[in-house]
Amino acid sequence: MAKIQLIATAPMGLEAIVADEIRQLGYDDVTVENGRVTFAGDELAICRANLWLRTADRVLIKMGEFAARTFDELFEGTKALPWPDWIPEDAEFPVDGRSHKSQLSSVPACQGIVKKAIVEKMKTNYHTEWFEERGPRYRIEVSLLKDIATLTLDTTGVGLHKRGYRKLITEAPLKETMAAAIVLLSKWRAERPFYDPFCGSGTLPIEAAMIGWNIAPGLRRSFAAEDWPAVPEKLWREARDEAYDLLRDDVPLEITGSDIDPAAIDVALAAAKAAGLASELRFRTEPVAKIRPSGDYGCLITNPPYGERLGDQQEVERALRQLGGITAAMPTWSVFVLSPSRQLEHYMGRPASRKRKLYNGRIECQLYQYWAAGGVYSVAKKSPEPKL
Repeated sequence: MAKIQLIATAPMGLEAIVADEIRQLGYDDVTVENGRVTFAGDELAICRANLWLRTADRVLIKMGEFAARTFDELFEGTKALPWPDWIPEDAEFPVDGRSHKSQLSSVPACQGIVKKAIVEKMKTNYHTEWFEERGPRYRIEVSLLKDIATLTLDTTGVGLHKRGYRKLITEAPLKETMAAAIVLLSKWRAERPFYDPFCGSGTLPIEAAMIGWNIAPGLRRSFAAEDWPAVPEKLWREARDEAYDLLRDDVPLEITGSDIDPAAIDVALAAAKAAGLASELRFRTEPVAKIRPSGDYGCLITNPPYGERLGDQQEVERALRQLGGITAAMPTWSVFVLSPSRQLEHYMGRPASRKRKLYNGRIECQLYQYWAAGGVYSVAKKSPEPKL
């Protein structure tokens, strides 16, 4: 199989984590840029990346990149690319676009030029003047940045954060990709207790369980490229068989989520059931003041509400002070709190060991890290990293 340039798009602040995931999959030719990670692979890499990447948004094929200061340059550069190698005669191929700091600033005009250039290329290859566009979908994007055009094909379809288990949502839900990133950053391992006292719809506990059992996050969903002739069905079967072989569902898990809102707990229970994890996760309706995480060397990882579920800011502050008091009496536990509040350390009653800027959607947050006595790595025995 020939080498293909692939791009895993990433939320701001998560690029290094996405790059680490790609390397764990065995792809070493990795370049990290703002909002994306480029790597080389083959057709099987398209399948494996879509199935396995927990923190990326999409997996794209990089069709080409070239300077485009005029519409003629954009047309000729697009037409020169090997579109018929990927797009069959009956394909549907819509074109999306964006432009930033480029002379070609009209996105609709750029989309029209790219569409016309691809049609002209395909006319030559398929010897036809008309394309019905009733077949598989190939979403094309033209991205212009500082007069450089990048043309991509989207292999994913619906974004990778859509695992398939969350049918219902609570207010201000945490994206699955961000939840997975926080768990990965915490270095939590399956033999350690896990607790989320503001669990909402259960995303953090569910993502932790999927990491603990080494469940490929895309195992229960489909992808746009599954309908593409250029990515044979046998490769998708091979990638899924590999994922099932690497699943470690014999590992005992001690994962608990609680929330003051009983409706949120109902949503979390439904999501856990849809994920096939209902018997492994514990959820309960409980205010933070009453939580009593059990065990040693655990991880408390949470995304407290910004006021929506607890009613008003004073209640949020009170809950955070209660969390600070409870966790201060848990010296063997590491605590990770994602919050946009600049006052969180004040409410918790102690400075964080470390802070890391992350974006929950468009909201700038900090991941406040409170390491266990002796450091975040001062824990009971660790399990080895799963091999992919």
